[in-house]
Amino acid sequence: MSTPPNSDPRVDQAAVTDESLLAVHEKILGSQPDEKARYKLLPLNLLFIFSGLIFFAGTYMNRYAGRFDPHIYDENLKSTKGEAVAAAPVDPVVVGKKLFNNAACNTCHQATGLGQPGAIPPLVASEWATGPAERVIRIVLHGLQGPITVNGAAYNSAMPPFGRVAGSGFNWSDDKVAAVLTYVRQEWGNQASAITTEKVAEIRAKEGDHKPWTAEELLKIP
Repeated sequence: MSTPPNSDPRVDQAAVTDESLLAVHEKILGSQPDEKARYKLLPLNLLFIFSGLIFFAGTYMNRYAGRFDPHIYDENLKSTKGEAVAAAPVDPVVVGKKLFNNAACNTCHQATGLGQPGAIPPLVASEWATGPAERVIRIVLHGLQGPITVNGAAYNSAMPPFGRVAGSGFNWSDDKVAAVLTYVRQEWGNQASAITTEKVAEIRAKEGDHKPWTAEELLKIP
């Protein structure tokens, strides 16, 4: 009894040629979807999104974290219910005293306000310190150069400018000039009127960057 011939080409390997195998493979490969080396945009998009969120969070914290001050984020603080807290009034005499003691004022005129004989004029009962505001403001703003007579005694020295003018090594604001002058005019028994910030600003705007004054020039100012 004979075996029927097998018509399946997969069994008869001898009947398969190299050309037919290549053709079959090309047909199979050609039907596969092109995945472009399995490259997908989704992970890259997520990377950009998360990078943007991190940048935004860092910028937000830097702007609104309040330097991480414990007083800002203290959960134990009681609510003020939005009520405005009035600032305590500033005493110009107190401010002026601090400025006088921490600057060259104390070094030259002394803490007693008596100055130095022959060189630095006194501030105690001085007709200049307690005299017209127009003169004493100019002295502190722009400085004083040359001889000056105070309480009948002669002095000859140079006072540097303290205001916000050219050549000033102190660059004091108008309110600081007003405060230190108010202190001088009401200390050591002096009883002159206070100097206002507005008056200092008025004279500074009027005179500009004036050179240091002389006593002769100031005496012409009423």
